[in-house]
Amino acid sequence: MDWINYHHLLYFWVVAREGSVVRACEELQLSQPTISGQLAKFEKSLRCKLFRRVGRGSELTEEGRMLFRYADEIFTIGREMVEAMKGRATGRPLRFTVGVADVLPKLVVYRLLEPACRLDEPIELVCHEGKLDSLLADLALFNLDVVLSEAPASAQTRVRAFNHLLGSCDVSVYGTAELANRYRRGFPKSLSDAPWLLPAAGTALRRDLERWFESLDMRPRIVGEFADSGLLKAFGQAGMGLFPGPTAIDAEIRRQYQVEPLGRIEDIRFQCYAITVERRLKHPAVVAISKTARGTLFSPD
Repeated sequence: MDWINYHHLLYFWVVAREGSVVRACEELQLSQPTISGQLAKFEKSLRCKLFRRVGRGSELTEEGRMLFRYADEIFTIGREMVEAMKGRATGRPLRFTVGVADVLPKLVVYRLLEPACRLDEPIELVCHEGKLDSLLADLALFNLDVVLSEAPASAQTRVRAFNHLLGSCDVSVYGTAELANRYRRGFPKSLSDAPWLLPAAGTALRRDLERWFESLDMRPRIVGEFADSGLLKAFGQAGMGLFPGPTAIDAEIRRQYQVEPLGRIEDIRFQCYAITVERRLKHPAVVAISKTARGTLFSPD
């Protein structure tokens, strides 16, 4: 019987997914000669070429594409096996590792993760915050159980991932009592000269806000842009400007940051996704998150 070298298969899978040996080296933290050499041995053992040169780059051969599909299935099943075994043999809490996109409001993250911590089975919660692309790479390497994000993984992402919409709500505009009293009357036209604190460029909410401003022929006076939603709200609490927030956590925003809503933007929908490598949600903590999000946090009521 011929046995496959699973280290070689992993190197091949990461190179094919990342699109280059250089990026695979960064993911695997190995040198380029090491990966190139192991790939050459792998091709020799399989008696076929997995990549072919195209200009300065490379692409998968027909055999490489077929092997990539098998590798995807193999490592997905491997991750499910690890999940099934984690903590079972020792009786320790089930480790639940979550990637959180840094643009996702922390209050939303807390509301989503709280039910996972209330399961009958003890959970050890580990959270990692970062950019969506980086988190998806960790998800593909089975370093994360789920990624929470305001945007889905796009079709251009070279990671096999499935988007599970947890829910959506409209967006409200918040400010200190002084700013709310000044700009609430005549909302939203009254906001044309108001100071704004906005999410970083390129985020889903920022793009939606820019389209909304354009539809009102409004040129906002931007006084701050933030990748971190918590920092944005801290500046809003200090009275530096108005800021947007999901209406689903209206009570929490008002209480924690001592601000008031000026009005709702019903044309904008804030969305939240759980991104996994599984087509169907299986991890008990992810299932609990989904049920609570759809049942209470983002419920129509």
